[in-house]
Amino acid sequence: MLGGSLGLALRRRKLAKEIAGYVRREATSKECERVGAADYATTDLLAAVSGADLIVLCTPLAQMKSLVLQMLPALKRGAIVTDVGSVKDSVVKDVETLIHKAGAHFVGSHPMAGGEKQGVLAARADLFECAVCVVTPTRKTHPTALRKVETLWKDVGARLLRTTPDVHDALVSRSSHLPHLLAATLANLVLDPKQPKAQAQLCATGFRDTTRIASGSPEMWRDIALTNRKHIGRALAGFINELNKFQSALKRGDSQAIAKFFETAKQRRDNWCACCVSPSQE
Repeated sequence: MLGGSLGLALRRRKLAKEIAGYVRREATSKECERVGAADYATTDLLAAVSGADLIVLCTPLAQMKSLVLQMLPALKRGAIVTDVGSVKDSVVKDVETLIHKAGAHFVGSHPMAGGEKQGVLAARADLFECAVCVVTPTRKTHPTALRKVETLWKDVGARLLRTTPDVHDALVSRSSHLPHLLAATLANLVLDPKQPKAQAQLCATGFRDTTRIASGSPEMWRDIALTNRKHIGRALAGFINELNKFQSALKRGDSQAIAKFFETAKQRRDNWCACCVSPSQE
């Protein structure tokens, strides 16, 4: 979905002479061409990469190193490689040196945009408009490559933020990864077949909105959980601590503490919403 959305955005804005899409299944290549996400799509990785000035990895995290190793023979000297992965430290460690040794450049990036739907048929040309895109340069990053990657995301409408890979992973563990774990936990708990039959009937808008992202790709979220487990573990510990505080207040019947809990949450979220400009941000 992210790769397809980027292809649509690039074509709409006429930012590339040619867009090639690499896909795992032949059926997907036809979908890419039908929706206009690429000029052509292929299951041949080397054919897709050959001669490319810019390559964007839009695959699950566990596949990125393997794909980079496969595409090295076709990688053009001076080419720029970036990605859209939700975890940056592991990706940088896995692929940066490999790409540099091949005479190309790698710059990690992560557009904070997406949704629970999967596949190119869910792609949107406006997905990145006003979304924040995090770029994670290192000491090895070539200045020209960094500038071109940042220009790419600005040209499709994103707002830029630079961090180190590790700082990025710590921040998104709380703002992106933790919410998905909570949504998945709610879906697993409340919709467990062992619950009374009436339980699912009493799940209305609030439950649907809160658990929407639990419908995301299990493969993708498995990889995210494993590759960012250090920071996710810390985020979970902080969340559990806050829940324990609320549970204690509930047991005491402390109306003042309970009211303060909800008032603080409302104020902080309302303040955050007042600053938000993109409904596509995840």
